[in-house]
Amino acid sequence: MFAEYERALARCDGPLDADTVRVYASRVRQYLAWLAAADVDETVEDDPLTEPDARDLAARAYRVHLETVAKRRPATVNAHLTAVDDFYRRRGLGPASAERAALPPAAAPRALDERDQAGLLREAARASARDKAIAFTAYYAGTRIVEISRLDIDDVRLPARGGDLIVRYGRNGGFRAVPLHPNLRAVLEEWLGERAGWKGAGTSRALFLNRRGSRLSSRSAHTVLRAIADAAGLPLGRDGAFTPRVLRHTAGQTMARQGTDAVVVADLLGLSLETARRHRPPTEQDRRRAIQRLTIDE
Repeated sequence: MFAEYERALARCDGPLDADTVRVYASRVRQYLAWLAAADVDETVEDDPLTEPDARDLAARAYRVHLETVAKRRPATVNAHLTAVDDFYRRRGLGPASAERAALPPAAAPRALDERDQAGLLREAARASARDKAIAFTAYYAGTRIVEISRLDIDDVRLPARGGDLIVRYGRNGGFRAVPLHPNLRAVLEEWLGERAGWKGAGTSRALFLNRRGSRLSSRSAHTVLRAIADAAGLPLGRDGAFTPRVLRHTAGQTMARQGTDAVVVADLLGLSLETARRHRPPTEQDRRRAIQRLTIDE
């Protein structure tokens, strides 16, 4: 059954990127291994792989196992249940009715401060036209690394004024049009002019090419951004100041601090509204100001 699921994931050319496919496969394997080893007969009378009621009971029992035996954090428990839901959808049963673990209030995602932003953009401006365009796209459009690698030249719309960057394959198949910041527009125009002379420019639709003339991979785009951050003197890695995702978070937090509505941030970055709100959690001053603004009829 797991082999069946793996084959289904391998055929998936839609909303799931390679990393998500790998993680889903691992989590479903763990779930099926738990089902095979666990004694769930007392609570699950029918087959949890074919019967909806048994599916729900098994998923709820698995959540308890993750929380109490495996000692997983709430966010990890919910991520496992999401993968289990994907497994059941592909079996035609639909997602399990299992309540998600309550999450503690989430801190704002890590972002660069103004000094580090300036340093990184300054270093990006010194890079090649392609690498500069990659860095500016990540910062000024808030795109994910995998979204950058999937961009085509037709996704850059450059009318006489303004312009848009079209993200056709966002997370969960999302489509969005991001207005071009003037700095990003200028850099993309520069890159498109240089791209015409690159190997593969006449045959590949990819916006960003590698030296062989093929589409630049997500891994290579990641390497480009890390090299720029390293040259800017930013600590790298999970515990450092910089990971490529930090540029996206920086864009979201900058907009939030400037008063941009969370709905707009969610739309521009391809986020859920709940996730977008994390970019600027309400402060004590925000709460007090909200109460003081209440209208009182005397």
